[in-house]
Amino acid sequence: MMKQLFIKSAAVCCPEVALLAALDLRSSDIDKSLIPAGMRRRTSMTTRMAITAAKHACTQANSDTQNLASVFASLGGEIQVTDALCRLLPDENELLSPTQFHNSVHNTTAGYWGILNKCQAPTTAIAAADDTFAMGLIEVWAQLQQEPGERLLVCYDELWPQYLAPPIGQSAFACAFVLSTETDQSIGAITMPQVSQLKQQDLKVDWVKLTESAPAAAVIPLLLALQDKQSGLVPLNIKAPIWTSQFEV
Repeated sequence: MMKQLFIKSAAVCCPEVALLAALDLRSSDIDKSLIPAGMRRRTSMTTRMAITAAKHACTQANSDTQNLASVFASLGGEIQVTDALCRLLPDENELLSPTQFHNSVHNTTAGYWGILNKCQAPTTAIAAADDTFAMGLIEVWAQLQQEPGERLLVCYDELWPQYLAPPIGQSAFACAFVLSTETDQSIGAITMPQVSQLKQQDLKVDWVKLTESAPAAAVIPLLLALQDKQSGLVPLNIKAPIWTSQFEV
């Protein structure tokens, strides 16, 4: 069994510049040029963020996006579109839009990524509540255990309608990693996620608050470890049981 996965690249897309300012974490805004105008009009913020982060990560890693298998992990997925459709259902005079219905499924973003990159490699869409990022990593780990090579992991969530589950979805955030079984050009390595003895009170308060409002921000400890070149135990979620990975530069 593999002892480590190697990180070839990491990229963040966050439309709210001030959100990450206190962490001094580098990020980019949504790159509108990555999606043709006709298609972009049909996509949500979550799709545009995720594709921006994914494309930047693949560019950094010099990965072949046409043949790169992927895992897309999101707690809410297309929550804005799904909510809008659900609010139309009680009105029998309203016709549901086929385009909106198509865009409401959890693997919408993965589908657009495949179309844009002419990619027919396998893709997986995951939602696992607070454990979404950790389960995304485990899914990548399991796939690469069976078939060595590279995988793209994208973790993302957009703004939520605030009557649904406050404070979830008060901020939008997306991040992408290219993970590999090979050490070439790696910028760090992680062990397989494991349940640890850590409690929520052991975690940094600012990060916990941010992740409560932006679930995809669960990736931040790993991003900071990469940025600061700091080896150590990295938490992957904020509620017990706490999942962790050992990060090495």
